[in-house]
Amino acid sequence: MIGISKLYCATVEPSDTLRYSRLSNQLPSHLLQFSKDKKPVVVWNMTRKCNLKCVHCYARSEDKDYENELSHEQSLKMIDDLAAFGVPVLLFSGGEPLIHPRLVEYAEYAVKKGMRAVISTNGTLITKDKAETLKKIGLSYVGISIDGLEDTHNKFRGVNNAYKKAMDAVKNCQAVGIKVGLRFTINKRNVADIPGIFDLLDKMEIPRACFYHLVYSGRGSEIAKEDLTHQETRETLDLILTRTKELHDQGKPKEVLTVDNHADGPYIYLKLLKENPKRAAEVLELLEMNEGNNSGRGIGCISWDGEVHPDQFWREKSLGNIKSKPFSEIWTDPSNEFLMKMKEKKKHVKGRCAQCKWLDICAGNFRARGESVAGDPWDSDPACYLTDIEIKKET
Repeated sequence: MIGISKLYCATVEPSDTLRYSRLSNQLPSHLLQFSKDKKPVVVWNMTRKCNLKCVHCYARSEDKDYENELSHEQSLKMIDDLAAFGVPVLLFSGGEPLIHPRLVEYAEYAVKKGMRAVISTNGTLITKDKAETLKKIGLSYVGISIDGLEDTHNKFRGVNNAYKKAMDAVKNCQAVGIKVGLRFTINKRNVADIPGIFDLLDKMEIPRACFYHLVYSGRGSEIAKEDLTHQETRETLDLILTRTKELHDQGKPKEVLTVDNHADGPYIYLKLLKENPKRAAEVLELLEMNEGNNSGRGIGCISWDGEVHPDQFWREKSLGNIKSKPFSEIWTDPSNEFLMKMKEKKKHVKGRCAQCKWLDICAGNFRARGESVAGDPWDSDPACYLTDIEIKKET
């Protein structure tokens, strides 16, 4: 996760993070990415069932019941363990989490246990009454997936009225005072809609947007050929940077982030090195605190069936199951060779990543993409768009 507005628009200084000792249990949510203890944000895919048919769904969800979901007792026990372990944020996802009959109960329970509860949703089920309930239980944030303007989004989701319902959900959350943001997965089908998304942020006064680089996982692997080229990715990042700064300079600041491609960090630094060397030095310090990709370290995932994964996209990699061992023990198990390598992945990456001068602030980028394309989790991330000259170490 790269904070575009934090870095490029200088809304966060290194001193901001140092003030909190960089500890996860003390940092405000917008600074969590700079923590030094890297207590994991946990994504809980609490159900696989979904009412939409998204073409890039990493869980390959369908509108049907699935067997082997965690029981009520197992779910409460899991939340107890996560809270005791010091997990700062529990992100409820799916499938579609609002389909789960106990979402509200579990989110409220997590909040009472001291965690921040957030939801990643398609938004179609957030009625006015549901928004009021979510506000009442202390939900911190609702991220609503919008993968283009109306026509594009509906085609992406496979349901004709998905866009209108998602926009109604944004309004319903705003009406009750829940912080709400948009989640957009970039690909060739929808990249032309990004300017319209920024117009939407402005017009609807939406404070946050996350732009996800495509991960080749689940049904996302079936549209991998529709990922942007390296040059298109650079042009898209330039557009995101420009539009973010324009809103900032107009006195309409938005929290804009890019997710799942840590080449964005060095790219911003190199851009600032030409535009504002003083700020570039501060950005480099923040990127060093961020440490790049945190799969298996600063982020983890628990599936509907209790399987633990390094992140929500890497479903082929199971680290254990909470039905037989608590997450806290799985996450710290020294006998799990693969997990231990993930926690120090910089030592194990190969190819361009191993030779890259930005390895300390990127950590080898997204390992799931490397495995998806090359069959080796330690191979280079094919989505890295930095040139050979840009990554070359000084001799």
